Amino acid sequence: MPAGSRLFICLRPSLPGILAWGAILWGAAANAAPFPHRLHLGMGIRCLTCHPNAATSTKVEDNLLPTRQACQGCHDNVEIPAPPATKLTKFSHALHLGMGNVAPFLAAAIDHKTYFQTPGADLPWIRSHLNSGNPCEACHRGLEESDRVAPVNLPQMPDCLVCHAKIEAPFSCWDCHSQEANLKPANHTANFMDTHSSGKLALDKSTCALCHGRTFRCMGCH
Repeated sequence: MPAGSRLFICLRPSLPGILAWGAILWGAAANAAPFPHRLHLGMGIRCLTCHPNAATSTKVEDNLLPTRQACQGCHDNVEIPAPPATKLTKFSHALHLGMGNVAPFLAAAIDHKTYFQTPGADLPWIRSHLNSGNPCEACHRGLEESDRVAPVNLPQMPDCLVCHAKIEAPFSCWDCHSQEANLKPANHTANFMDTHSSGKLALDKSTCALCHGRTFRCMGCH
């Protein structure tokens, strides 16, 4: 048997192995938490097996990380980190899961070019990952190939705006974001009104539309 295959069938690995693998799983990283969703999903484990609280969660502050008991079915020793901080004020997993799989709605928005694109986003990659029958992967895309939880695997604001399309910045920002969230882009400095009206910034209005709405007009604010 190839040594590499033991990882998939070893249900109770040794403690030294757990500690070494745990260093990889939960090691500090600037923008990603090491964890092999690819491995666990490949074994046929369902999302709600490890994240059972997601089905009934109605608050953004709910802890949806796997429970120690969920991990101990296969692992002798495991440390669960604290949930990451969030600056959202509201979100209901129960409500969204109750709607079924929203992936077709997101895919249709991309196909009809009504999907807001975050600067730097890879729309073909996003579109290619909206064919899964798993409703969780509509918003948490790419987990079946992920060894590190990264921002690309988390819901993006354009996903929300497919349905929540009423934008009245800056007033509507606080419907979902906390007052402490720093939502202004880096170029929105104190002298932004002077510099952006000069034409020297060569602004791409498609990036402005993410916060100001698709039909925004400069004179709507000024």
